[in-house]
Amino acid sequence: LTPYPRQENVDPQKTAFLLRKAWTLYSVTPLYRFRRSRLRDYARLLSASIAAEKQKGLAVEVGVELDIKVSMSSLAELRGSKQDQAAILVQLSSRSQASSRNSEDKLVWSGWLCSVYGDDLSENVPEGFTCLPLFLTHGAETYTSIVGSWFQKTFDCCFRRLAISPLNLSWMVAMWAGCELDRAASAVELIFSVPRLPQPLDISYAIHPEDAKALWDTVQKTPGEITQEEVDVFMDCLYSHFHRHFKIHLSAAKLVKVSTAVVSAHCDGIVKILHSQYLSGVLMLLTELAISQIQ
Repeated sequence: LTPYPRQENVDPQKTAFLLRKAWTLYSVTPLYRFRRSRLRDYARLLSASIAAEKQKGLAVEVGVELDIKVSMSSLAELRGSKQDQAAILVQLSSRSQASSRNSEDKLVWSGWLCSVYGDDLSENVPEGFTCLPLFLTHGAETYTSIVGSWFQKTFDCCFRRLAISPLNLSWMVAMWAGCELDRAASAVELIFSVPRLPQPLDISYAIHPEDAKALWDTVQKTPGEITQEEVDVFMDCLYSHFHRHFKIHLSAAKLVKVSTAVVSAHCDGIVKILHSQYLSGVLMLLTELAISQIQ
């Protein structure tokens, strides 16, 4: 049984920039000799690394001379238990050398390392290591690659893309189809890819939020806790309803994307978090997936 918490103590203003952006997921092994007190130094070193890559002729924005500024900061709001380390936010901003001194820097890339209820990992790690197993990025792949390489060299860690299996996508649907929200909920949508066809074919299945919630309420036995059996029953009900109307067995297709009022997620490991109230719940599940990939 796994409870998924609502976030009560987070200031929505401080986490608003995380919402409604497409974040690409990575798992990260523990960082060796990472010092939170040295974030300013790390930002300077990463900035030098980006400048060195640019010298090699790295084309990020063609024809524009860009000055990249790096900032690193702690996000104390983004953690679950006391054992979790505060999240680390890395932001790259650009100022074109042609523009005036007073012009605003433009944010070109963001990434953050976090652990939300990641106790399974932090309890078993030797001294000198920092556990921030989940890394989320938004921006050009080129920057992700440079930042990832710098972290790997500097802290002897390993970054890997984190995919989301159809099983975990179905958990996301079940977990957040029936949640109470303080605004009108959007439809629950599941997108399936049909395999082994000459032309790619996707099937989109949208369920009215009130119907999805009513179904989940009949399936769930203990409020606030979810079991694999309940998720299976919930999905089977959706599949049999679809089969009754369209004579198509969705269980033979692959679930590739889900959208609820709380989160939308693609099997390639791209996630949009849509509601601050359930931010820690979404990050808790993603931290769990990142840890299982590391272990």
